[in-house]
Amino acid sequence: MDVEALQQFCARFPGATVKTWGPPGNVLVYSVGGKEFAYFKLSDPERWRFSFRATPERFLELTDVPGVKPARYRGRYHWLTIVTVATFPEDYLQELVAWSYRKALHSLSKRAQATITAG
Repeated sequence: MDVEALQQFCARFPGATVKTWGPPGNVLVYSVGGKEFAYFKLSDPERWRFSFRATPERFLELTDVPGVKPARYRGRYHWLTIVTVATFPEDYLQELVAWSYRKALHSLSKRAQATITAG
């Protein structure tokens, strides 16, 4: 899966929004109801590195995989960064992003969840 396909995948979730944060962060953020579930770095030297939230178990498992590391400043919250998206298995990546989306969605109020999933 390339960067463009992953961006389209992230944008397809119900209620997903995309926002660009300029300097100093320079990130393309995907969120639902104001809760982030994934982001891409936009500036060099980390351009197109992809980060998402994972379960504590997956966090430990994936930090042993080459090209995957704890996300800067968010690692303690179980966020991971994939250095090169194209080298990661597509099905597994989609599963991880879907979990991150569900985690963000379920952190919203029941009313907000119902509004997002109904529309």
